[in-house]
Amino acid sequence: MALWGNNDNVGSAGTVSVNYDTRVVTGTGTSFGIAGEGAQEGDVIRFGIRGLGVYFGDAVIASIANSESVTIASTMGLSGAAIAGTDFSVSQLPKSSVLDQHYSETNTDFDSLVYGVNSEGGLLGANPQYEGMSEGWVGVTTYLDNLGNLRVKKETLVAMSGITTSATDFVYPTEE
Repeated sequence: MALWGNNDNVGSAGTVSVNYDTRVVTGTGTSFGIAGEGAQEGDVIRFGIRGLGVYFGDAVIASIANSESVTIASTMGLSGAAIAGTDFSVSQLPKSSVLDQHYSETNTDFDSLVYGVNSEGGLLGANPQYEGMSEGWVGVTTYLDNLGNLRVKKETLVAMSGITTSATDFVYPTEE
């Protein structure tokens, strides 16, 4: 199982619920494990849609029972709030970011998330502060300084080409 892949846009139709005790994620209308369509073992599942509602966190898929049931490796990257009938997305981002508190904890002072950035500048947005990112998996932290100016920190976690992205999965940059 690879530590990261090249797809920030793995198929993610349907909704999911999480049982924290068993770490089982139950989907409705999902396509887990279906080759070329859905999440695979080792992919990262993101619960909720950041910037478009409630975001609950990320987890690595440990095993797939069927197209509507997976087990996650840990709940440490999740908020602890009940997850039921929730939108989700799936990515092949670096698995280490799931347990990295900088990227997994909700914070009211700043927002951090790992994005796939492709050669077309995928998800760079219109703000020039987001220009100049390396192609690959990039950790982006946004915050307002003491004067209310938007600040952006960018950290290339994995420099690589060929990442598949989609601007529809996440609002970029996040404005939470």
